[in-house]
Amino acid sequence: MAQVVAKTGIKKAKGYLYFVDKKGNVSRAKMSRAGRKKGRVKKEVVKKVGVKKESGYLYFIDGKGNVCRAKMARGRKRGKRKAAKKKTAKRRTVKRKAAKRKPAKRKAAKRKPAKRKAAKRKPAKRKAAKRKPAKRKAAKRKPAKRKAAKRKPARRKPAKRRRR
Repeated sequence: MAQVVAKTGIKKAKGYLYFVDKKGNVSRAKMSRAGRKKGRVKKEVVKKVGVKKESGYLYFIDGKGNVCRAKMARGRKRGKRKAAKKKTAKRRTVKRKAAKRKPAKRKAAKRKPAKRKAAKRKPAKRKAAKRKPAKRKAAKRKPAKRKAAKRKPARRKPAKRRRR
């Protein structure tokens, strides 16, 4: 896929980015790492090659240290569409006709409104009323009536209506 333009045999050092500069020489620049100051880095020429660059090609240094070039991808959209259309055309001829089935009728599921848990409330503090000393009657005693704490009924959301 890539063509070797010039055999240089450069050995790459860690922490440097190797590239082909505008003049066609192999250059390197120190890569940005944590703690390094921002700004441009000084480029140093590793080897003078003088490769003449053509437009439409990407120039790089491969693993062996040689200057290589690869054709840049241009206008891929048209090719993919044509290939996709050809594949779909072939598939249509191969597929068998499936037996027609009637769609199953679905029953509308009725949902019950979600039950909400009643919030626990602390019982209201009652003021202690001063009682008069009771007269002792052995015959009849009436049970004391207590007032029940009033609770508000839980609010329900209105049921959503489905369109048919």
